[in-house]
Amino acid sequence: MLLLEGVPLFYMELAIGQKMRLGSIGAWTAISPYLSGVGLASVVTSLYLCLYYNIINAWSFWYLFNSFQSVLPWAVCPVNSNRTGPLEECERATPTQYFFYRETLDISPSIEENGGIHTGQALCLVLAWILTFLFIVRGVKSTGKVVYFTATFPYLVLFIYLVRGFTLHGAINGVKYMFTPKMEELANPVTWINAATQIFFSLGLGFGSLIAFASYNQYHNNFQRQAIAVSFINSGTSIFAAIVTFAIYGFKATVNYENCLGRTRVLLLNTFNLAEDSVSLDNILEVMDQLNTTYPQQFAELSGRLENCSLESELDTAVEGAGLAFIVYSEAITNMPLSQFWSVLYFFMLLLLGMGSMLGNITAIITPLRDFKITSGISDEVFNGGVCLFCLLLGLGFTTPSGNYWFTMFNDYGATFSLLFIVLIEVITVSYIYGIKRFEKDIEDMLGHRPNWYWKIMWVVVSPLLLIGLFVFYIITYIQGGTPTYQAWDKDVGKSVQTEYPVFGQVFIGLLLVSSVSCIPLAALYAFCRKRKHGVVQKESVSTVAA
Repeated sequence: MLLLEGVPLFYMELAIGQKMRLGSIGAWTAISPYLSGVGLASVVTSLYLCLYYNIINAWSFWYLFNSFQSVLPWAVCPVNSNRTGPLEECERATPTQYFFYRETLDISPSIEENGGIHTGQALCLVLAWILTFLFIVRGVKSTGKVVYFTATFPYLVLFIYLVRGFTLHGAINGVKYMFTPKMEELANPVTWINAATQIFFSLGLGFGSLIAFASYNQYHNNFQRQAIAVSFINSGTSIFAAIVTFAIYGFKATVNYENCLGRTRVLLLNTFNLAEDSVSLDNILEVMDQLNTTYPQQFAELSGRLENCSLESELDTAVEGAGLAFIVYSEAITNMPLSQFWSVLYFFMLLLLGMGSMLGNITAIITPLRDFKITSGISDEVFNGGVCLFCLLLGLGFTTPSGNYWFTMFNDYGATFSLLFIVLIEVITVSYIYGIKRFEKDIEDMLGHRPNWYWKIMWVVVSPLLLIGLFVFYIITYIQGGTPTYQAWDKDVGKSVQTEYPVFGQVFIGLLLVSSVSCIPLAALYAFCRKRKHGVVQKESVSTVAA
């Protein structure tokens, strides 16, 4: 997916930005007025991402601040009001789940039930947006300086975690699990849609941020070398981070598996009056088989009390997104010596990664909007501050009890469909509307040579066909999936349960799916009507090198 989609499209967007010297809206309008909606769709998608992405940074602040305690608050359950024992809801779940869903989110039972703003989360969100504003206050000049730190320091933390991770008991189990392919998953189209989405997010394809940043390059900058280097470094970093993650996850899964075996061992010792040294974690499975053969009736009576302990099952319960970052990792950290140190280090790294991503997201909004004449008279400080304030006010909705459900909705439906469509239109536009020969000449003017056969085959044939296939599979999967669902927290059972979105939620999902992509046909229609109104028929053109 990296070679077929990631690198060619990364190269293409850098070339467009460097050639046009404009943000996403201006660049596509320069190619053709009918294509201004492509840039506008990118801005809308980036706006959706900014609205909910900074709440992750707010959570990172929340966990970071709570890490400076003698006992991590997600390591143990809080006591009940009678001070006679731990809270029942926390006992039914786990301390890490309780802290995330109840203390951090104060989550409601469903998206239909709401309440006031979580003060702590709101303050953390304000802090996250203040930090974002300070990073971009003077535009790309201040952004570039910040990126040097936010992009490099996490490598140091990851390396420290790599060394620490591989010294943990059971880490190798997670790494083996990572590199063991599952053929049934590879045959699932959803896997490839997720892979494409991951490439788009990690490289920033379709958001307009690459075009925005490339517009500040020198005209003869070697963007081809940068595209190849950044793409492979990015993917290498993803693999490196995945190894660290699965090492930690293997440790967590192994601890849970051995704890399960330990509870089973105690149950067997008490039920069958066995000697302490007769059952260990190493031979417990053999002992269970022997007991089942020797005392079948008595063993059958334990069926409702025996847990199904399986390391494979523990590894299969891997979660993603917020669950991985704030529940699984938090639980693993509590089992480490000096857990406060590892917690501070991890959440500080997570915060830097999140802020680094926000710089690209917010730049993808600001740069195109600055191309409009109406914004030319506004200073960078005022304009950038206004954009951050607007996003902050809208983002406060994510700090309400039902805010996490809206966060999930934006995360699931706010960008994936849009990015597939936007990038598909981009590559078709460059290859067949702007013209691949014309695009080659532009690249030759900037680099001194034309792109080789690999790039041209990818742009003209492979990437468009692959994107069309993924786009069709996404629509089919969405239709066949029936009513969209989300994971609602059920405090009575202490876990998330799958729940269907209400009608208003389904309507909002529909708006998320079409609001950004509809910019493309609507902008084209507006450009057509405007030309008809003025009675002007002219050929769209953009400055290129003469053949």
